[in-house]
Amino acid sequence: MKRIITLTVMNRPGVLNRITNLFSKRNYNIESISVGYSEQEGISRITCVVHVENDGVLEQITKQLNKQIDVIKVMDITEQSIVARELALIKVVSNSSTRNEIYSLIQPFRASVIDVSKDSLVIQLTGESDKVEAFIELIKPYGIKELARTGTTAFLRGTQKPSQAIKPYSIV
Repeated sequence: MKRIITLTVMNRPGVLNRITNLFSKRNYNIESISVGYSEQEGISRITCVVHVENDGVLEQITKQLNKQIDVIKVMDITEQSIVARELALIKVVSNSSTRNEIYSLIQPFRASVIDVSKDSLVIQLTGESDKVEAFIELIKPYGIKELARTGTTAFLRGTQKPSQAIKPYSIV
């Protein structure tokens, strides 16, 4: 089953390496991972999408992540009300005869063209992973030259535990 795990970590060298090594040592594949600064200086947020066989495996992963020195908080947010997005950049083969067709496909997905050349378009699309997948399948017949995806970034909606409750600690 697919799970979305968020980690709040100290922004220090090697943190991401230690997190990913933990998964690889236990032979768990990370489907996607996104990392970036949070609203607090020195704190980063990591979002991992992983496939696990059962809740026991998920519990084991969570316990192992919590043992890491630079990890402040680990949450499985899969079953909660969340905001989740992914960014995709797609370079599509495009000439004067297909350009209008491609533009008509882009519009319902609220995507945007961010670069135009003689023989291609670069399309930017944000949304949930299912939306990105649907668009990619729709645009494939035109010929995808390049594709880059960020992976899922997510956090809890609205009034659920605010991230400001996280208090960074310092190591003396």
